[in-house]
Amino acid sequence: MNHDKRHDLSQYALRLEGDNVPMVRFQNVTKKYGSLVVLDGLNLDVAEGEMVTIIGPSGSGKTTVLRMLMTLETIDSGVIYVDGEPLTHMEKNGRLVRANAAHLRLIRSKIGMCFQHFNLFPHMTALGNCVEGPMQVLGLSKQKAEERALELLDLVGMADKRDQHPSRLSGGQQQRVAIARALAMRPKVMLFDEVTSALDPEVISEVTSVIRGLVEQHNLTMLMVTHQIGFAREISDRICLFFDGKIEEQGSPEMLLNDPQNERTQQFLSAVLEAN
Repeated sequence: MNHDKRHDLSQYALRLEGDNVPMVRFQNVTKKYGSLVVLDGLNLDVAEGEMVTIIGPSGSGKTTVLRMLMTLETIDSGVIYVDGEPLTHMEKNGRLVRANAAHLRLIRSKIGMCFQHFNLFPHMTALGNCVEGPMQVLGLSKQKAEERALELLDLVGMADKRDQHPSRLSGGQQQRVAIARALAMRPKVMLFDEVTSALDPEVISEVTSVIRGLVEQHNLTMLMVTHQIGFAREISDRICLFFDGKIEEQGSPEMLLNDPQNERTQQFLSAVLEAN
């Protein structure tokens, strides 16, 4: 792969106006591992404040979408935009070139991530987990960082656990702290990777309520990968079914889950619902 590859801005620049500019755009994005094509010319727009869930069989490319936005993976072709600016590229002399580390950090700062296994710092309290990033990365004072952290811990219902270490918290409580920690960085886009798969069924409703509250209060744009169809139905504005690195079918939860038009979608949903 040629990381110095240049693109003419007229071909790849975002040319949408006003409120129509998507918060996230994948434009003809391809990712390969050798001969294996993981994403195949993906085009996907996510509007500001929209909650999009990605489902699909293992190996369909859904987690790769999140890894691309986290800049954990490079792309082979195409461009990814966040908030109207290229993430994977930057402008130089009227052309788009591969982004350098500084540009990646700048655009990446608009994105927060919650992982399946929480990834909290075990030696820090809930409060400590939430103030570390704003202090070290954003340069906030300890007082400002703690004020922000306490506000967010209260938002996710964890203010009373501020002094507890992760080992003293349940799975659902750890996940809520992880959400607060990600929000402390003031992202515009939140990514959720199987955030309910490690939780007991009765706890999933707690996390669902928290995520809904975030959408209402912070107008966050969200992308989520999940295997849990019920959770996707409850939380999503739009569901995209991925198959072989492409969007096979997409639509509202009601449309996609109740009346899928594509045979592959029907087969996948039938298999998943039978397994559950």
